[in-house]
Amino acid sequence: MLVQVHWTNKRYDYVKDYMLDSLIEAGVVARFLRSSGWVTIGVDPIRSAKNKKNYGGPERRHMGSAAA
Repeated sequence: MLVQVHWTNKRYDYVKDYMLDSLIEAGVVARFLRSSGWVTIGVDPIRSAKNKKNYGGPERRHMGSAAA
């Protein structure tokens, strides 16, 4: 899927959705368009790959089947 982005150099473009995280981390995207509207980097909440890696809770995905 393509996502519309507003670069830090004031130009607009479309990028593949899987590229968005790395472009945000590189600091070259100022805003991107979600279905709910424009998201401004540093102002609006976004998911971060860093937060996913630092999860400190219990691992529950590979505990096996609890239902009988």
